[in-house]
Amino acid sequence: MESSSTATARHTCLKLEIPSTDPLFVKGTWFDTHFHLSVTDGLRAWLCNATEEEVQERAAQWDQPVAEYIELAERYLGFQQPGTVYRFVDAGDDHKRLSWTFEREGTKLEWRWKFQPSYDSRKITAGILDFLMDANINLSVEEVVRKTQSFEKLKLEAEKCLEQSERFTNEKMEFESEIYAKFLGVLNSKKAKLRELRDQLSKQEIAGKASVDEEESTDKTESYHSGSNAEESEEEAEKNITSSSKDIPAGRDRGRKRATRK
Repeated sequence: MESSSTATARHTCLKLEIPSTDPLFVKGTWFDTHFHLSVTDGLRAWLCNATEEEVQERAAQWDQPVAEYIELAERYLGFQQPGTVYRFVDAGDDHKRLSWTFEREGTKLEWRWKFQPSYDSRKITAGILDFLMDANINLSVEEVVRKTQSFEKLKLEAEKCLEQSERFTNEKMEFESEIYAKFLGVLNSKKAKLRELRDQLSKQEIAGKASVDEEESTDKTESYHSGSNAEESEEEAEKNITSSSKDIPAGRDRGRKRATRK
């Protein structure tokens, strides 16, 4: 019975800070049906051995199962709970009373346990210090193991991220190469089309200029011929006038001659 209870024991150690008093160290050894508590201020020590009968009686007073009662006591004496009022006061005959408050269904309650002085305070204090040193070493080892495991996990994650990044980079380069190739094909096609349109425009401009030049030369030729005809007409008119003027005096002379004959 004792060996099975020892095998299932849980240990806690709380540095309890109570206003206006020196810090206390509360070590708890918790079983399924009972628990042991030891308190030291560094000089003196006190003990509380809660038997199965006492735990059952207290649990019945609060209408709780034994397991729930022990779990709640372990919670408040394993870690100092915020908002909870702790006291460690004299109870007569060098005895002490440890109490703590908690809320249940909106009602503030208080649990109290009586401690008797230890006959070997040095041994109790040394045991608590040894427990703290061992716990610190175990925590240090656990911390190293946890950090090593965390580092290995982070290393694996980093390798996966690096591999994924390289894959994304390669896929990005392939995608860009494919897009650039398609873009260059479209661009070259557009350039060829633009060159074709430019050549067509150039040919149209040349043809238009040629037709304009031809029309201008035709207009010039027609104006030249019309000018020549006008000059010829003017010359013929002048000749006609000249000939007419020559003919008029001759007629007059003939008339005069005829008149003299009479």
